Amino acid sequence: MNAAVGLMSGVLPSVVHVHARIPEAHPSAGILGTERMGSGTVVASDGLVLTVNYVVLGAEEVKVTLLDQRTYLAEVLRHDFVSGLAVVRIAERGLRPLPLRPTSDVRLGDEVFIVASVGEGALRVANGGVTYLGAFDANWEYVLERSIMTTAMNPGLGGGPLLDHHGRVIGIVSLNMNEIGRFSLAIPADCFLDARDAFLAGRTGAGPTRAWLGLFCYAVGERVVVAGVLAGGPGDRAGLKTGDVIVSVDGEDVPDRRTFYRRVWTHRPGEPVSLQIVRGKDLLTLTVASGDAEEFFA
Repeated sequence: MNAAVGLMSGVLPSVVHVHARIPEAHPSAGILGTERMGSGTVVASDGLVLTVNYVVLGAEEVKVTLLDQRTYLAEVLRHDFVSGLAVVRIAERGLRPLPLRPTSDVRLGDEVFIVASVGEGALRVANGGVTYLGAFDANWEYVLERSIMTTAMNPGLGGGPLLDHHGRVIGIVSLNMNEIGRFSLAIPADCFLDARDAFLAGRTGAGPTRAWLGLFCYAVGERVVVAGVLAGGPGDRAGLKTGDVIVSVDGEDVPDRRTFYRRVWTHRPGEPVSLQIVRGKDLLTLTVASGDAEEFFA
């Protein structure tokens, strides 16, 4: 018990509350809202804070509140659409960073815990075990080649650390999965560690630039179905509609969502992507002039 209390006392001051204000005109506002709250993790003593991109995407103002309720305006250093992480910096020195641990030696069953903000200066903790290490895809043109899922239920807002029993950050909590044995999904710390210099070099992504269609998709059997089209995005301009069934990309079958995304990502932004779709009883071919998600949401 004393060891656990000592560990928590060292970790809690390094977890922060993030509050972002987004203009109503920003493309993400209709999806994610204009007032967003999240958690963050101090990863450098000079005020560097790691969080999830959806919290600060499009923000005109970001405030970071420490456990002692000191509040700072933050600068967004980097949005990364490949990993889903973002980095912000506050003008405070001497903060205690949490160490980041690569996940190469993380194993199923390892004990982990989550610390998350539930409001300014208020944190909660939950513990559990690692139940999944592998690829994960979502409905918004997103794939993590290695994700972490855990029985620990996120006790607060996304963006907080997933820690091992030594207090080292192995991931940043992104989504509440609400699946049996897989309650929370975290982005591995490797995504930041492997591209740290690129994350600190500017506001856009740390990963490779790749084509983007502005679609939301789900899988039904061995087919990918368009669940929604982002207004003004490449897919919208090309005439894609909710309910379209995507059969192939450039003549190559797409039996699942992950394959669909990866085939699109063989293109660079601006390159045409040929989609064969089923709409009602018709088999159609649409050519989409692909875009760049970073430019669209900038």
